[in-house]
Amino acid sequence: MKNISAIFEDIMLPQKALLIYHSVVNKEDVYVEAYDMDANGFPVNAHPLSMQEAVALADSLDQSPAMQRSFLKPKGLLPENVLYINPDKNGFAIWYTPPAETDLLFVPELDIPCGKAAIPALVWKASLYDLHIYAMPTNRKPTLKTALYYAPFFNIYKTGKVCMGTVDIEISRDSTLEEFMLQWQHYFFNSYFSHLIDEYCPVSVNIIQLWQQLVKNDLTLKNLLR
Repeated sequence: MKNISAIFEDIMLPQKALLIYHSVVNKEDVYVEAYDMDANGFPVNAHPLSMQEAVALADSLDQSPAMQRSFLKPKGLLPENVLYINPDKNGFAIWYTPPAETDLLFVPELDIPCGKAAIPALVWKASLYDLHIYAMPTNRKPTLKTALYYAPFFNIYKTGKVCMGTVDIEISRDSTLEEFMLQWQHYFFNSYFSHLIDEYCPVSVNIIQLWQQLVKNDLTLKNLLR
């Protein structure tokens, strides 16, 4: 059993009290009333929470150990393939990967052998909960004007969002940027490709025949994307 007696040796004095009201019509309409504390620890001087007080509260919370997370923070210098980072609570990262030969998994019903296949350059956008993937016709680092193409895979919506099926996504809010990207790439390439979504086909040919040939012959996808 952990001894927590030392915690009670530090005397804490009340400084502020906050009373939060919300509208009975719109729960998102909130009013915060602040109170100062007198020498006896009683609330006095009720007033609307000022901007200065709100900023001080936010800074105090941001510096607390519970908020000091490493989510989407790089271990060192920012990796060269990272394009954008939004480190907010519901943030995301965007990065790209060059063309490569990668092992892919297919369900038996597709009659496509599992194995190594050539894939195009990809742009990844991922949050803690979902993943979007797009293809690029170039090996160069993309810019804001780089055209994105449908990624030539099964299990992807027309919007680029990946259907992860029954894959159990377990990505911690303490993940560093490098860990975050590797985990999503691992989840994607180690799940089984199984179906097209809403009869949407990302390529201009029969996608099953395409992958049957690609796994066998390592053909490129560049000229088949639309």
